[in-house]
Amino acid sequence: MPIQVGHDSSKTRKSLQVGGKSYAYYSIDAATEAGLGDFGRLPAALKVVLENMLRFEDGKTVTTDDIKAFADWGANGGKSKREIAYRPARVLMQDFTGVPAVVDLAAMRDGIKALGGDPQKINPLNPVDLVIDHSVMIDEFGNPRAFQMNVDREYERNFERYQFLKWGQGAFNNFRVVPPGTGICHQVNLEYLAKTVWNDTDQNGEEVAYPDTLVGTDSHTTMVNGASVLGWGVGGIEAEAAMLGQPISMLIPEVVGFKLTGAMVEGTTATDLVLRVVQMLREKGVVGKFVEFYGDGLDNVPLADRATIGNMAPEYGATCGFFPIDDETIRYLTQTGRSEETIALVEAYAKANGMWRNPGYEPVYTDTLELDMGTVVPAISGPKRPQDHIALTKAAETFRDYLKGQRNGEQVSENAEIRWEGEGGHPEPIDIPGDEGHHKRGFVKTDDGHYQLHDGSIVIASITSCTNTSNPYVMIGAGLVARKARELGLDRKPWVKTSLAPGSQVVSAYLEAAGLQDDLDAIGFNLVGYGCTTCIGNSGPLDPEISQTINDNDLIAVSVLSGNRNFEGRISPDCRANYLASPPLVVAYALVGDMNVDIANDPLGKDKDGNDVYLKDLWPSQAEIAELVEKTVTREAFQSKYADVFKGDEKWRSVETTDSETYDWPASSTYVQNPPYFQNMSKEPGTISDIQGARMLALLGDMVTTDHISPAGSFKDTTPAGKYLVERQVAPREFNSYGSRRGNHEVMMRGTFANIRIRNEMLDGVEGGFTKGPNGEQMPIYDAAMEYQKQGTPLVIVAGEQYGAGSSRDWAAKGTALLGVKAVIAESYERIHRSNLVGMGVIPLEFTGEDNRTSLNLTGEETFSITGLAGDTKPGAMVPCTITYADGTTKEIQLKSRIDTAVEIEYIENGGVLHYVLRNLAKAA
Repeated sequence: MPIQVGHDSSKTRKSLQVGGKSYAYYSIDAATEAGLGDFGRLPAALKVVLENMLRFEDGKTVTTDDIKAFADWGANGGKSKREIAYRPARVLMQDFTGVPAVVDLAAMRDGIKALGGDPQKINPLNPVDLVIDHSVMIDEFGNPRAFQMNVDREYERNFERYQFLKWGQGAFNNFRVVPPGTGICHQVNLEYLAKTVWNDTDQNGEEVAYPDTLVGTDSHTTMVNGASVLGWGVGGIEAEAAMLGQPISMLIPEVVGFKLTGAMVEGTTATDLVLRVVQMLREKGVVGKFVEFYGDGLDNVPLADRATIGNMAPEYGATCGFFPIDDETIRYLTQTGRSEETIALVEAYAKANGMWRNPGYEPVYTDTLELDMGTVVPAISGPKRPQDHIALTKAAETFRDYLKGQRNGEQVSENAEIRWEGEGGHPEPIDIPGDEGHHKRGFVKTDDGHYQLHDGSIVIASITSCTNTSNPYVMIGAGLVARKARELGLDRKPWVKTSLAPGSQVVSAYLEAAGLQDDLDAIGFNLVGYGCTTCIGNSGPLDPEISQTINDNDLIAVSVLSGNRNFEGRISPDCRANYLASPPLVVAYALVGDMNVDIANDPLGKDKDGNDVYLKDLWPSQAEIAELVEKTVTREAFQSKYADVFKGDEKWRSVETTDSETYDWPASSTYVQNPPYFQNMSKEPGTISDIQGARMLALLGDMVTTDHISPAGSFKDTTPAGKYLVERQVAPREFNSYGSRRGNHEVMMRGTFANIRIRNEMLDGVEGGFTKGPNGEQMPIYDAAMEYQKQGTPLVIVAGEQYGAGSSRDWAAKGTALLGVKAVIAESYERIHRSNLVGMGVIPLEFTGEDNRTSLNLTGEETFSITGLAGDTKPGAMVPCTITYADGTTKEIQLKSRIDTAVEIEYIENGGVLHYVLRNLAKAA
């Protein structure tokens, strides 16, 4: 489809000759020559946004004043309050967030038809790629049949969803689906979909070159910034608006420069580097900001490592972590099979438009910080936040300190470790030193004997997620650790559930070419599927005996994964402590099976001759890794594996669906239902109303993540969502996960605020999705919300700092809205969730001054009346709130509206961004 760009007579439109072909492009130098400002020292990330303004300048949505504001940004120390309309080139989705997005589009077709409009107007105007990667679950592991059995179960569980997505692929223009079993969306994007510089034919038939940009319905869309593609995560509702032609309203962002110097030392990995970066940037505070990495140290950072750092931007709180185009970008594009024409265009365009990183590159930044990579040490992070960086030498000690806190300060044995002996493979537990009761333990009986579990037993070790499985250096490293362990006779401990879920089929190709997959198989890291698996909460069930032992004895069991998220209740309901680690360290932890063991210094086990084996005995050198990467990670492998990327396997090709303009919603489906958002919608928007007499649905603390608000993992038949499915004859074995049920609002409403580890401070010491209902009794949050709705009582959520951290989970906002919550009052918000709340018509408000939930002595018994919202409200306005306490006393405070832009006010007036778009499309001729 021809791209829509600004006037072809624009003074900034120039011509570029590459390989005998002519391309038009919008020149930043030409903008300076035209008197629009001096843009020479802007960061490369911001130049990409500026080019977007030049290309879409129309005097209305984008004006010359918007362009001049970028020069002012540099003159004002990297700050601006200018609101701009930004249009990304494309949209990326995965199936957990993609299914509800396609559900919304299907519902919008019904909605526009009801308003007298044309359903064909509901079509993506920008290209959309949806990669099915979130659905495979690890039911089977540690054997050669694991991959096929998990794939078979995936199709059994998700057939309805896949039918629906196949319908969407046929019904909507500009919409492609990458079938299951291909890889993780961010790795597929990095390795295949992204081009760094895009080219397309404009409305006048001329070829135009422009930066590759995107938004994605997954927070780790930022991974592709490692390849100099500007992209970040948004909620599904914002992505839907973008694909329907609605620009993204944003302020010109601050850009923090992160200078890298030096080089990584032996024994460290890209994972160690990124965990240090996450810690530093969280301490710095970069929420809502771009981070751009620069410095001569980048010469020592391969693109795979850059992608790992870019991937973790949500964990350090930034909108994105960008790397400018340089020689390494070109090398990577060549290695991964991009066409010679694309590669030549990337280099020529970047140099012509001031986006190439030359030696000494040091633009103007809002702020800076610096890291000498030679100071990075092996590390993990946890037990429940990615920013909780722990040097590997302190890991066991830090875990024991964590246990003391969990066990009310009781002394935990300094020598606590799992040790077992026996003949013929029948382990016999040896008692652990320390006073009985200070270190909880339990025994598991198995067919081949029995073994002991206790606080700190590692029951999951998973090489998983886009963050690290996209990186051949750490994956080859993991394979070499496995090889050396196998040669010495070491094996995983029998209570550890091991798994390998690569981010793409290319990973399997080079592991097999290097002969390393056999070594990984030998110690239990068999291929379980291509997808997010453990990192998204699809770790699958533990052996029943192990799960029962953990729960019967209230053990603090541990998972170690090479992922990006370790939030509470995410990885497994049986694991209370979760640690992020590099793939080689995941292998090492599987060998010891215990977080109490100091793997940096203590033996991991004994070799065939009874000698102690240490981590240093297994750890490969950088030269060993580099040699294998050079031999096995080839251009031909990428071209081969991506040759038929949209075709899929026989299972996908056999999925049949209907060919219809609107979707025939199956009444009996428990996966896909027509949502209520657009039903009985008026043609005209309403107005923003004040909130009177609202009750508090939940009182929450700091760092409440979108996983707390809308969990993605498994759930039990005793939960509101489980009861709903049981009433519809769905057996618990077929529940699948919350993430897979996101096409059904009935399940998702019941799952909102239902994380097993969420703590509502209205209740004393209670974990899980509970609150006080209208009668003061404890009940599930969903049930209480429905009671309040019957009474016509509006609701608010009150929370602490960094509310909504983590995933770009639109259901965290959708579920909040459907429960009847009119406003959220928090101390601060993470960027994506604040935007999602606005997109669903929920008003985000912030405490001001010294006020917070603690200083105001809130208990949940209060009522809230918020005025100043009705009428001519402004972005960022101060609004009064009267709190009436249980004893009748009142207190008036000032809240700051976090409706940040003028267009967001329109979204709220319309009841949400999709309502706004739908009404405008219905009105259009």
